[in-house]
Amino acid sequence: MTESVHRSFRFTSELWLAQAEAAWVFVTVPASISDEIAETVTTPAGFGSVRVSVTIGTTRWDTSVFPDSRRGTYILPIKKQVRATESIDVGDEVEVDLKLLVE
Repeated sequence: MTESVHRSFRFTSELWLAQAEAAWVFVTVPASISDEIAETVTTPAGFGSVRVSVTIGTTRWDTSVFPDSRRGTYILPIKKQVRATESIDVGDEVEVDLKLLVE
């Protein structure tokens, strides 16, 4: 039987726009929290992603964080619907509650 890991983190980070064909908006997970995630998750999913539950403001959703080798951290995509609901955009700082959803 596999034990579930339920680690929670809270941090503030600035929304930024990825320079790619499709306009993706992310926040960077701080290095110290990224290190804890990497130490906790022994078998990440595809592309090194880790399933998480996220809350920003009053909006909660399940998604994944992805390793970013250039930053040496994980990055968290922020969906357009979340940005619209919470009235946030690129350059804004947001408080993020992040919970690992790992078996």
